[in-house]
Amino acid sequence: MLGAFLLNGCSSLGYYGQLAEGQWQLLRARQPVQQVLADPASTPQLRARLQHAEQARVFASEQLKLPDNRSYRVYADLGRPYVVWNVFATPELSLQPVTHCFPIAGCVAYRGYYRQGAARGAAALMRQEGMDVYVGGVEAYSTLGWFDDPILSSMVGWGDERLATLIFHELAHQRVYVQDDTEFNESFATFVEQEGTRQWRVARGLAANQGDQGLQREQFIRLVLASRERLQAIYAGPMNDAQKRAAKQAEFERLQREYRQVRDTQWAGDKRYDAWMYAPMSNAKLLPFGLYDQWVPAFAAVFREARGDWARFYQEVEALGRLPAEQRKAALARLAVGQ
Repeated sequence: MLGAFLLNGCSSLGYYGQLAEGQWQLLRARQPVQQVLADPASTPQLRARLQHAEQARVFASEQLKLPDNRSYRVYADLGRPYVVWNVFATPELSLQPVTHCFPIAGCVAYRGYYRQGAARGAAALMRQEGMDVYVGGVEAYSTLGWFDDPILSSMVGWGDERLATLIFHELAHQRVYVQDDTEFNESFATFVEQEGTRQWRVARGLAANQGDQGLQREQFIRLVLASRERLQAIYAGPMNDAQKRAAKQAEFERLQREYRQVRDTQWAGDKRYDAWMYAPMSNAKLLPFGLYDQWVPAFAAVFREARGDWARFYQEVEALGRLPAEQRKAALARLAVGQ
């Protein structure tokens, strides 16, 4: 995810103020990882996580050719479960995100808040305007190299592998970033995260894939993306608004029904995604899936064409990023189909 501090060029002063305050507090909380490791007050769990993160950080630069800087070589204790809360919104009968344009990051499909109450307040106002809204907590973000991004206390409770994948994902944003194209940026970072994790596992003598959990995640995402496609067809179709609302509700029920079938027949009843699936549904809730995954197959094709050479891969991705938006989207679509 991109840094909330980079956001909005057309917001109120109050919004700017909370961004500046939140980012400043985060910067002040940073400590070098080595200092935290040497502190007798640091818990064994924190030390273990930071030591693992150091290894992943070295791998990211040496093997994945990601930026070699101080990002993720510093640590910050947040004292809260999330660093920011993102607010996503769409019209009631559309999956087109409400975008917000900012001077550095360009236009993105969400708005970030450092306080949960502020995010919920903004979401409530948008709901009053008839929008579909979703508020999601974010445990880490990238400032695109403008600051030394820290490992956050919100990440310490994760497993070692998830911590490594986050480092790969966020450093990818520092390596390549295209203004005004959230789908491109997030899909690129997601591919780097996935392929980087595969190589990280192999380097440690583990199986290349993540086993059942990785397969479950892929199946879950496929279910959600298929639902998005059906909703797109509903909203673009000839029905009137009342009929579309009914079809929308029926589609959400279908998604939940198909999820239950997969969970109970293929996952032995594993309920890891139940909380997300059975919380209130909306168009906006589905947005992050399309944003983060849409072009992953295309970037996988580019990586194969580069014969697994990370430096060459990044050059090819940068060339795609320089294309005009419509040409870039068409090129990605061709690459994805060629999978």
